Amino acid sequence: MAARVVPGRARFAAAVVDAGPGSRVLEVGSGPGAAAALVCARLDPAAGGRMTAADRSAVAVARTTERCADAVATGVLAVVRSDLAGLRLPDASVDVAFAVNLNLFWTRDPGPELAVLAAVLAPGGVLHVLYEGTPPAAVAAGLRRHGWDVEPVAGPGGAGVSARYSQATPSSSRSSADR
Repeated sequence: MAARVVPGRARFAAAVVDAGPGSRVLEVGSGPGAAAALVCARLDPAAGGRMTAADRSAVAVARTTERCADAVATGVLAVVRSDLAGLRLPDASVDVAFAVNLNLFWTRDPGPELAVLAAVLAPGGVLHVLYEGTPPAAVAAGLRRHGWDVEPVAGPGGAGVSARYSQATPSSSRSSADR
């Protein structure tokens, strides 16, 4: 089988995520699984490391599952078909979440999706919203509007924002019972 191309945006995302062996990671919009493969290579299930890759596309789920077959087989990676608003994970079960080139953060109000992320991120957890190019200003504005503290991040292969949930706002807080 020919070597797979790893886009610069996937290498950038893996570097920003900076997963340690025991990290619990969520990728939203996994696409073909390039970033998931890089992140999973750093995880150790014996240390509690695991990753969930979610995508609403059946094709993307199949591609990620195929590309990361070893990680799936060892239990390091779970690949699920779901949009972010409908994603069901236990509260505080993720240390770091990330998305690459996901347009929902700037094309409309991401409140429902940010509420899911606020619930699944453990205290001190971080969300990285990353793009191949400069992210639209609406990304940071939407995160701030829903109670997230935002810092820009950039490097070879991309740019984006890193965000931590800081406060419950009427439009972004809901309990797991509401999901």
